[in-house]
Amino acid sequence: MKRRHFLAAGIAAALPLTARAQTQTITLENPTWRIDINPANLAITTKDIPVSQGVTPHTVSHLTQTTTTAEWTWDDRFKLTCQLIDRDLNITVTATETADLDLIDQPATAFGRGLILPLAEGYYVPAGDPVWRDFMISRMDDVNSSQDLSLPLWSQDHDDFTLTWLLLNPFNNRLLFRKDGDGLAVKLSHSFISLAPTTPMQMTLHLGEGNPIAGALRYRKHLIDTNTYETLESKFAGSPEARKLLGAAHIYLWGNGLLAERDVRDWPLFLKTLRGPSSLPTRLRATFESDATAMLAKVVKPIVYEQSALINAVNAGLDTLARQTWQTDEADTDKLIAAYPALRQEVQTTFGAALTPDAATWGRGLSQATANALTQAGLKKLWVGMADGWEGGLWHPEAVGAFVEAGYLVAPYDSYETAIPPGERPDWATAQLGRHAYESCGIVMKDGSTKSGFQKTGHYTNTICMRPKIETRVAALAKATGFNSWFLDAYATGMVFDDYRPGFEMTMARQAAENEDASRWISQKLGLPAGSECGNATTARGVFFGHGLLTPVIGWGDPDLMKDKTSPYYLGNWFPSEQPGAFFKPVPMKEPYRTVYFKPQTRLPLYQAVFHGSVITTHHWSLDNFKLSNVRTENELAQLLYNAPPLYNLSSGTLKTRLPAIVRQDAFFRPLHETLGTLSLDGFAWLSDDRLVQETRFSDGSRLIANFFAEPRTVAGLNLPAVSITALMTGQAPTTYVA
Repeated sequence: MKRRHFLAAGIAAALPLTARAQTQTITLENPTWRIDINPANLAITTKDIPVSQGVTPHTVSHLTQTTTTAEWTWDDRFKLTCQLIDRDLNITVTATETADLDLIDQPATAFGRGLILPLAEGYYVPAGDPVWRDFMISRMDDVNSSQDLSLPLWSQDHDDFTLTWLLLNPFNNRLLFRKDGDGLAVKLSHSFISLAPTTPMQMTLHLGEGNPIAGALRYRKHLIDTNTYETLESKFAGSPEARKLLGAAHIYLWGNGLLAERDVRDWPLFLKTLRGPSSLPTRLRATFESDATAMLAKVVKPIVYEQSALINAVNAGLDTLARQTWQTDEADTDKLIAAYPALRQEVQTTFGAALTPDAATWGRGLSQATANALTQAGLKKLWVGMADGWEGGLWHPEAVGAFVEAGYLVAPYDSYETAIPPGERPDWATAQLGRHAYESCGIVMKDGSTKSGFQKTGHYTNTICMRPKIETRVAALAKATGFNSWFLDAYATGMVFDDYRPGFEMTMARQAAENEDASRWISQKLGLPAGSECGNATTARGVFFGHGLLTPVIGWGDPDLMKDKTSPYYLGNWFPSEQPGAFFKPVPMKEPYRTVYFKPQTRLPLYQAVFHGSVITTHHWSLDNFKLSNVRTENELAQLLYNAPPLYNLSSGTLKTRLPAIVRQDAFFRPLHETLGTLSLDGFAWLSDDRLVQETRFSDGSRLIANFFAEPRTVAGLNLPAVSITALMTGQAPTTYVA
């Protein structure tokens, strides 16, 4: 057989294009496997599996071949090179001009027993599963490999082996899913763009072991081999404070305005002053909504609800007044930093007789009282985020200091990915970046239009153009508030763009690198461990943590979740500001999302197989450990099985009810993560036929075994309680947590 291939290669190399090159397959093989390729349409078959059934045929020329390599040209415009090395078929495509090019068309029969897909943390899509098929076609039919996949790959399960497509150029790719019989087919296309005409498309077909995370492990090896992998230990060297993330649960605090109800010690005097003619009360009343104005006019002895409503109105008014001083065309950072403490002093001067005397103790969620409650509960390590931006830190630098003194990492939510015009949405304080950012830093698309920003407001921005603003504002805010960590919205989501703005031309790859570098600058130059949303592979370097891969945003735009307040699945209102229902109201998750995202048998630690020990990931803040009532147990077990931290939303009003559960999990999770957090996740296995007993294995040999079943199980001599996880740590006695 090999002699025939060598002979065919020699003929192909020596002769000009023939009918054979247009229609006949070529074969590459080594001692491990054999692959048949049709040069005209890139149809690929191996082990009798149609890895690709081929795209629209092209005119083939300049075909050459050896036993393990082949090279040819399509339409005198594209050069294709295939090279078989061990278990990898490496394919490189280069173009002589801009074009959108179909490369792979994979039928349902290629997926064997199932499709392995890195949506969020990772999922196993059983072949022919109607729920998954319909979900993918209706909600995920057009996939951007940088933004919509946490890893640029997908795998097929063939029982004793897997086949994985690795997109080594993860940018400018689209995966189009479609119905194919009872299953799914997928087509891959790549865009060659004028901003980087010589950048090749590189992809690898990998033959892996019969292990659902084999493809992810191969991708991790690729990152390591190409020196593009950052371990936590290497990042700690440049930002030592980040070591506090090991063992830390993640918490978002709500209610970070200036005052709390308990800060008013004399309500009659407070109301009298608020109704009075002096400057600050007059300016505050001008900001009130009609219901707050009516309440203020008639209330005498405010009950608890009325106290909360009035404090909300005052806090919102104070935010408005502070913003008015700096939300100008320039969005001046010095004015921003000065506005909040100056207004706090004015509150103390005007209302002081009605308030507790020490302004350092004021506040709801962000307050010294909350810091004390967390430390007294025995929580030694926490990452604490501000749910509503950095304004709380400007109101309460002493409270930030109390959290830092307790040993916690404390970070604001900050954002530079959308710039909005001055005067629009003043409540989006972080997006108030000034007129220059709005007019000169917006992403310009190929057709000359400017890319609309978040929720179609403003413009998405060019990171290079925004970098001076990032450095100036972050440094000033950190100094004024005392925050010792940072959260950059969207910078690690893989949401990147090609920018055609003259003078600021930027490819997706360049923006990804600039996003990473901005995060790295905050971590290393300022010493503030930085994280972001998600942590997708294309933007994972430079960040220590990511929010939104363990549980991602789900059902965006679904009216049952987002709009219909009569729906049992409605996630909740965005009020009251100190404890919005959208974050605190427990609700069940509707189908098909419950099955797709939370069914234990189809969840996989794909992302962890690549980035455990590099990026610490957890839930999206809108879907914390408490939010989803009908999958809370399954979600908690998956979180612990993957050795990922929990994430909780907290307010001053929920501390008492939520702290016991937080403390209980902390006692189990913290010591495990302190040991395992810097290690790689090297193995995953289903230990029962129903896939409800699962195991993860780490590089030191430690194992975590979860029993998702509602009854006890005995597996390999281990007695596993119902809905529990057992930690078999190297050199330690087993420990068990029951969810």
